[in-house]
Amino acid sequence: MSDMQQQPEETRKSDGWLEPGPTNMQVIYILYLVSFVIGISALVGIVLAYMNRGKASGWLETHYTWAIRTFWIGLLLGFASALLMIVGIGFLLMIALAIWVVVRCVIGLQAVGRREPIKNPQSWLI
Repeated sequence: MSDMQQQPEETRKSDGWLEPGPTNMQVIYILYLVSFVIGISALVGIVLAYMNRGKASGWLETHYTWAIRTFWIGLLLGFASALLMIVGIGFLLMIALAIWVVVRCVIGLQAVGRREPIKNPQSWLI
């Protein structure tokens, strides 16, 4: 018989960007902005937002709600804009949608940097 000791399993430590917190929120907003170049990054951002939504403290919870609503409202308006491209107005709506997403992400990034909540996370506007 061998005298093998069982070594405790090493737990993998992340840099903190996967756990709920300001860094995670900044990563989500940046993933949304990068999605203009690499579309799939917004999906990664929404998954991170849903994973950490209920685990966050008070002011961060407003950011997760804001980010999740930004994704779904943006997706809805993106589909509507794509359909309206048939009549030509969709191109203008797509530009307005891109500006709307960028503004919401910048507002979120600035608020996270100041460690402030989003004033009205349920808003459809800015």
